[in-house]
This record gives sequence, C-alpha cells and structure tokens, in this order.
Amino acid sequence: MRTHPGVRGRGYASRMLAHAIEDASKRGITRISLETGSAEFFAAARRLYAVNGFEPCAPFGSYGEDPYSNYMTRSLT
Repeated sequence: MRTHPGVRGRGYASRMLAHAIEDASKRGITRISLETGSAEFFAAARRLYAVNGFEPCAPFGSYGEDPYSNYMTRSLT
C-alpha cells in the first residue's frame, strides 16, 4: 500500500486496510496474507500492518524466501 506524499498522515491507508479486512471477513475469508518490501522504504507499511494485527509468517503461495520481501498474515476468525 502506498500513499501519495501530499496526503500521508491523514489515515487513508488505515481506512483502506480496514475496508479490505472488513470486506474479506464479510466474504467468509478466514486469513489474509501479504507480501511487502524489506527495505527501510517499506517500514511504514510494515508498521501499519503490524498495528492492524498482521504478524510475520513464512512465504506462502508461489512466493519463496527472498531477502527483499517480508511476509505477514492475519487470522480473521
């Protein structure tokens, strides 16, 4: 998730993430997993996900170990 620099800090990313989580839950999805970058540039995104209940996890799906990626997951049950 990336927010335009001119509107950062206004809660848009948090609201978009909350909407995605709510929509997934309504659809009966029980787990959301994501991949984000490991570089410092992505630190704000990793913090956003962690604050919203996402925890580090192993690569999933067709992902493999990658030093440039972080994997996170959250249960919706």
